[in-house]
Amino acid sequence: MNKNANHSIKCTVDECKHHCCGENYCSLSCVSIGTHEPDPTICQCVDCESFVRSDGNCK
Repeated sequence: MNKNANHSIKCTVDECKHHCCGENYCSLSCVSIGTHEPDPTICQCVDCESFVRSDGNCK
């Protein structure tokens, strides 16, 4: 697995396919952020829409 960390995108979601194993960064050059709420008011209302469930290679 050869992933380059994008040091502009911090991420702690180990379960994502794009997460850099062993580092708290995303390997994508750009991510899409969105919401599942009609009127987001707290951070739990915001989602990384670039998330893809990992096959577990980091663990």
